Amino acid sequence: MTQKTGQASGGRALGLDALRGLAILTMVLSGIIPFGELPAWMYHAQLPPPDHGFDPEVRGITWVDLVFPFFLFSMGVAIPLAFTKRMEAGGQYLNMLKKVAERGFLLGFFAIYLHHVRPFVLEPSDPDPWVWWAALAGGALLFPIYTRLPKTWSPKVQWGIRLAGFAGAIALLAVLRYPDGSGFSLHRSDIILIVLTNMAVFTSLIWLATPKRQDLRLGVLVLLAACMLSAEESGWIAALWDSSPVPWLFQFDYLKYLFILIPGTMVGDRLVYSMKHGLPEPSQTDGLRNNFRYWILSVSGIVLMVVLLAGLLGRYVFPTVVVSALILAGGLMLVWKQQNENDSLFRSLLVWGAFWLMLGLLLESFEGGIRKDHATFSYFFVTTGIAIWVMVSLMIWIDVFRGTRLFSLLVQNGQNPMIAYAGMQNFVLPVLTLTGIHEFLVSATEHDPWLGVLRAVAYTVLLAVIVSWLTRKRVFWRS
Repeated sequence: MTQKTGQASGGRALGLDALRGLAILTMVLSGIIPFGELPAWMYHAQLPPPDHGFDPEVRGITWVDLVFPFFLFSMGVAIPLAFTKRMEAGGQYLNMLKKVAERGFLLGFFAIYLHHVRPFVLEPSDPDPWVWWAALAGGALLFPIYTRLPKTWSPKVQWGIRLAGFAGAIALLAVLRYPDGSGFSLHRSDIILIVLTNMAVFTSLIWLATPKRQDLRLGVLVLLAACMLSAEESGWIAALWDSSPVPWLFQFDYLKYLFILIPGTMVGDRLVYSMKHGLPEPSQTDGLRNNFRYWILSVSGIVLMVVLLAGLLGRYVFPTVVVSALILAGGLMLVWKQQNENDSLFRSLLVWGAFWLMLGLLLESFEGGIRKDHATFSYFFVTTGIAIWVMVSLMIWIDVFRGTRLFSLLVQNGQNPMIAYAGMQNFVLPVLTLTGIHEFLVSATEHDPWLGVLRAVAYTVLLAVIVSWLTRKRVFWRS
């Protein structure tokens, strides 16, 4: 049986899952490392230590600034994979639009509800035990709402379970109070999840309107760029850009992240194509284990990422551009003369990655230099290019070199990102705090910030193991 690169036997793109898992776990890790005492590259570039006040004059990006665009890119890649399957199964266009609306509602509810039940939102300084119990209860109520229930269960039973979950969640929201004395508010939400909600809806609609027309999607980006540039000057576009009928849910400014998701859909289109065509037999693929060029290619994506992070944050812009261009050229040369279908796939992906990355580097001096906040065009394109090259590295390690078991934690967390995102503050930290383990570990590590990082890594690995176990047990949260 033919084993397709980037595709497990169950039809999943494991390299994509691993990239999503890497994004979600590093996102969690970045939120729990000690503040104020570590080098600047351990935090968002524009939130430097020790006080982490916002400084828009800082240029460059750190690893923390990559996690969100990596997740956005993964979402963009997944959209063609999901909707192509529905189309091939005979799905009606109207039903797919209903699915987009349903997903938007569920993600929007997740963004608002989850933020309301987080312990440090309920009590920012030193949460009391009841706060941790409320966080646990709030997290538990997400299971009946979002868990993918067995198809053998009747629709009435499934709807009954979901409605019970919603009823419990609404009841909890009705009784919770916050430090300012207020209760539930639509404006109290997780901004990351709100952006993801908007991007899931708009990117899906754009792809459904242009499933075979990448040129039209590029046209959307050109029009979006025109609007963003015009919004910097007074006029009707600026007035429109600053307005919103539902500001707690949608802002025109969120559309800027389409510069990451639409390129992601193009990569997704190519993965769909590769899944439909025969790729090397396992015996042929096994022969690639000793192919030195694949080892070099697999490392080049990681080296490229490190070079860009160090060079751009250190403001060695021109040397960084030169070294990056050499790495891109070298990587492309390794697969330019196609010897098998793997080469064809990797070349297609890496060409896109090189294009977006070089576009971002050429725009680096525009808007005063690359930064995440306020995000620049260079930021969107550079992070997209890095994401593509890192994903190809993961595809080589997982598929070509059969490293599925080695990367299983990343893959399985990438297949269950909603649980991974909620799990730290609504399960791991509450349990460790209520049992006294967290207090003990904090006292043992607080004298050295790097020991605090080690503690944060241990917490993240614990979360990853829990999510991995749930994934293996087929317990998924789905929107």
